[in-house]
Amino acid sequence: MNAAPAPRAAAPRAAAPRAAAAPAASSALGSETTTDEGAIATIRRGLALTPELLRGLWITLLLAVIATAGKVVVPIAVQSILDRGIIAPQTPDVAYVAGAAGLAALVLLVTASCNVLMNRRLFRLAEHSLATLRKRAFRHIHDLSLLTQGTEQRGALVSRVTSDVDTVSQFMSFGGIMLVVMSMQLVLATGVMAFYSWPLALAVWLCYLPILVIMGSLQKRIRARYQVVRTNVGQMLGAVSESLVGSATVRAYGTEERTRASQVGRIGEVRNAQFAVLKPQSASFFLSETADGLATAVVVVVGIVLGTGALGIDLPGADLTAGGVIAFVFLVSLFSQPVRMGIEMLSEAQNAVAGWRRVLGVLDTPADVADPAGAMDPHTGHHRPPAPGVTPLPDGLLDIEIRDLRFAYPTGPEVLHGIDVTIPARSRIAIVGETGSGKTTFAKLLTRMMDPASGEILIGGIPLDLVPYDSLRARVIMVPQEGFLFDTSVAGNLLYGKPDATTEDMQQALEELGLQAWAAELPERLQTPVGQRGESLSAGERQLVALARAYLADPDVIVLDEATSAVDPAADVRLQQAIDGLARGRTTITIAHRLSTAERADRIMVLDHGDLAEHGTHAELVALEGGIYAGLHRSWVAHRSER
Repeated sequence: MNAAPAPRAAAPRAAAPRAAAAPAASSALGSETTTDEGAIATIRRGLALTPELLRGLWITLLLAVIATAGKVVVPIAVQSILDRGIIAPQTPDVAYVAGAAGLAALVLLVTASCNVLMNRRLFRLAEHSLATLRKRAFRHIHDLSLLTQGTEQRGALVSRVTSDVDTVSQFMSFGGIMLVVMSMQLVLATGVMAFYSWPLALAVWLCYLPILVIMGSLQKRIRARYQVVRTNVGQMLGAVSESLVGSATVRAYGTEERTRASQVGRIGEVRNAQFAVLKPQSASFFLSETADGLATAVVVVVGIVLGTGALGIDLPGADLTAGGVIAFVFLVSLFSQPVRMGIEMLSEAQNAVAGWRRVLGVLDTPADVADPAGAMDPHTGHHRPPAPGVTPLPDGLLDIEIRDLRFAYPTGPEVLHGIDVTIPARSRIAIVGETGSGKTTFAKLLTRMMDPASGEILIGGIPLDLVPYDSLRARVIMVPQEGFLFDTSVAGNLLYGKPDATTEDMQQALEELGLQAWAAELPERLQTPVGQRGESLSAGERQLVALARAYLADPDVIVLDEATSAVDPAADVRLQQAIDGLARGRTTITIAHRLSTAERADRIMVLDHGDLAEHGTHAELVALEGGIYAGLHRSWVAHRSER
């Protein structure tokens, strides 16, 4: 870092045009890029993501064929028993009736067994493949930058890998194969009906044909409305998640009624969207029921007319026995069942397609801060090849060099304007500046939570975007202002810093940070549960755990968003002691909210509206006539003396 302080620029730097490599969050996370795709295209893409579902498909289809073929045994048995066992002989042939009924029962038993095996096999394959889909979506979300993730509410994002995948699961574990089975049953019933009487089979098809034509239009409407349902469900879950996380604020400001009203509004939107789906669905069911009744009536009337020859027309296949007419009524039921269930399954398919599109929307979002060592391809599950020039951080001390660093959020102006600075290894740097000056953005870029619009950051001489994640995360760590804790014990949270750490390692880390006495005061010591987001601990205690976690990770570079401004003086002393222990022997870059932190730093960077306005030691900057830091320091000293 340069030794001499840099004077504040006389005029603001002109914002450079944003480079083509700007953060990919310019489009919203999970924007449903597949919305314009047809349902078949979406299902094809979804199946490509879950190849396990197609494993041994021929076995599943064979079981489905047997299960379907067995269903025609009932009308055939009824026709045979009536015509040959009861009507043809002068007295009922009990032996024939018993034999035919027994054979039909045996076939139905085999059919039922195949149906059970098919469903069990399909359920296991569906759940296994959709678990893979969840893993890919979850992993891909973590490959996205914080900026991209922030374009959607957390609850809505979670819904994409939970409830949206569940809709796919429900369909694929039952509805998908049922569509295949029902299609085969439709073909089989048509074939048997044509065998008995092709004119009557044609009459049945004529009853259903208009319904099937109208159904295509209704299914398009159902698909579009289910898309709205899935979106509204995600928004509702996002709003519920937000209100639960912010429940303390809701109570503090007495906004329970307003929050409930907002939730009721979201729930109402989901309800209304579901009602909108119900209209074309109800029309589909009404049409199918109408066709069923019409077809049955046609079979009875036309079958009797053809069977008795009342029209005097001699058509091949037109004559029917009494058993044939009764069998045909059963066949109409066998024919109408796949039509009714097919309509229901198609509606479920539209819901699944809508859910699939939302999941695909996440997977189609480019991983804008992907691991250069080879991030997972969410569409194949395989790792992509490493980027050219990917290099781990070198052993030893790590200098940081920042060249012409620029950044702009997707819909706003540039917030960092060409920052150039060098940070020597093992130095303690404080970053100060007013709110909105770019301090936090700078910290996120330095730890590659986001990528710059232009310019570059080099650590140990290696461009940051060419450092593999396992090397970067092991040696460069950011401790945010609000130390996030997972819902486990203190020890469980410490293990996130070093998964193989022993109890002795944790005790030693606490001792070196001066926190052993504090840990001993906890109700269950290191096994004390911290609650959701660490809410069982105070703000200062949460930050102590976060600092100890970072210490266990043993990084070379620590970026620290100082959190001492919101704690009491006693906790402040303990926190500062822990921070000093953590920073010892490491490069430490601290976003300083208190100028007492800046006073202890080796060098100070002053950010002002995205510009590196000043940099130097505390003594140099305080002595700078008309300097920004000098003014901030005078105000801070005056405020402290008044207290």
